[in-house]
Formats: sequence, structure tokens, C-alpha cells
Amino acid sequence: MTVTNFITFGIDGVEPEVGAPEPGRIISGDPQFRTWNLEEAEGGLYSGIWEATPGKWRISYEEWEYFSLLSGHSIVTEDGGEPVHLKAGDRMILRPGFKGTWEVVETTRKDYVIKV
Repeated sequence: MTVTNFITFGIDGVEPEVGAPEPGRIISGDPQFRTWNLEEAEGGLYSGIWEATPGKWRISYEEWEYFSLLSGHSIVTEDGGEPVHLKAGDRMILRPGFKGTWEVVETTRKDYVIKV
């Protein structure tokens, strides 16, 4: 038996969870999500790959999240703040207490690490 202390971020053979924003949070479009959960570690740590189709919805974070956009174009706007346009290669941290909107302009895929 081989024991490894690493994983790769490949999604081949991993069934994604499908979802969407709660209906009351949607501002425009019909955004749909696919999430490939690749790791769930002790202490409320999660990582994987998330993809969303175009639309705009309200977000409210109770968790901490780091992500890196792999493809697409999204706009994240904090309430009272300026829009931040994100494209492939851009990274962001959303801290607990963040409230605002997420708009997917072009289908977006990101990898993420979340701490709850």
C-alpha cells in the first residue's frame, strides 16, 4: 500500500455537484454552478474547482476563501465598493463579512481553498 500526503487538482473521473444561487439572491440571468470538491480536511478546510455560467447574484461570506481564476471573466463588487474585474490568472481573497455581488460575464472556472 502506498500512502501519499498530496493530491493533484485533476477533475477527471470526479463527479461535480451541480447547483445555483438561491433564487432570492439572483439579480440577473440564470447562473448554474458545477463544483468539483477535491479535498475536505479537518478543521473546516475545503478545496476544489468551481465553475459558473453567466448571471449576477448577491454573495455574503461567513467563511474565508482564496481563489485563482482559471478561465472566464467575472466581476466581484463589495457593497459600497468599486467593481473588480477578474480574468484568468487573477487571484483574490474574500474574508468573512464580505457582502456584495458576483457577476459572471463569461463562464468562469476557479480553483479555491475555503476555511470555515
